[in-house]
Amino acid sequence: MQNCFTYSYQLDASNGASPLSLDQINNWSSNDGLMWLHLDYTDEKALAWINNSHLPDVEKEALTTQRIRPRLNQTKEGFFLSLRGIDLDSDNQSDQPSEMVSIRGYYTHNTIITTSDRPVRALDRISAHINGGFGPKTIGAFILCLCDHLTSHKIEVIDSLDDKLTQLEDQVMNNSDDDLRNNIAQLRRETVYLRRYVTPQRDAIAKLLTIDTPLLSLSDKQKIHEVNEKLLHVIDDLNAIRERANVTQEELMSLQSEALNQRLYFLSLITTIFLPLGFLTGLLGVNLGGIPGSQNHWAFYIFCSLLFGVLTLQLILFYRRKWI
Repeated sequence: MQNCFTYSYQLDASNGASPLSLDQINNWSSNDGLMWLHLDYTDEKALAWINNSHLPDVEKEALTTQRIRPRLNQTKEGFFLSLRGIDLDSDNQSDQPSEMVSIRGYYTHNTIITTSDRPVRALDRISAHINGGFGPKTIGAFILCLCDHLTSHKIEVIDSLDDKLTQLEDQVMNNSDDDLRNNIAQLRRETVYLRRYVTPQRDAIAKLLTIDTPLLSLSDKQKIHEVNEKLLHVIDDLNAIRERANVTQEELMSLQSEALNQRLYFLSLITTIFLPLGFLTGLLGVNLGGIPGSQNHWAFYIFCSLLFGVLTLQLILFYRRKWI
């Protein structure tokens, strides 16, 4: 069952970082230090290990459930913290909000157990730091590192959304893309999706700063507070992008409505111009006796001149009324 652990480290080890064996994990005690285990809860072996562990039933369910929002629950031995991050795995470098992944963690004085259903770049970086010898050594440092990486990834995605919106704003002004409405609507959906999980994550981290637990020192809470401030700026940026997207969409609709009105106005002018001309040609084109000029070979040219004169008078009238 060793391969069911994506990561298994002793964080406060003095002899360097090395993956723990299954026997070490199963026989871990408070005297052995702080252990971090990460599992993919969709793996059958990982799911079996969690269900057979000595964790509380509530935490077992929270670590393995399919859908969970960012939240914090304090327990007798520690606390459970669920966060959301952008899934930027090595196989698919995608920064789409639809790739957001839940990172659940149960923290006690000697154990950190985290789960997810896919790779997460934030956890990859923490593992790399541990292998490099400068990873987190305490629970507070681990949470700080995790929250900082997750927030930094969100900032990257928000910068990407901001660049997309700037391009869309330029396209609206230049009217160079027929798919602008769909693109703006998609960007708004991405922004709403991000904000849906960032806001409860802010609340969960803010609650983490208020709980009374020996697992976090005052210094840890101060540093986590700085990360929470960054998260507040993320929410402000999301709100700003959403408002800009709304304004851009309204401006696009206004431009499209104006273009449609111009086309309808042009068609109305054409209809108005040809209405009297059509009336005259229809009146003189009836197949009845007594039509004037029917025996005169100059009548057609005289009639065309009459139509031209009517057209000229109409144009002069429209111009004076500033209709054209």
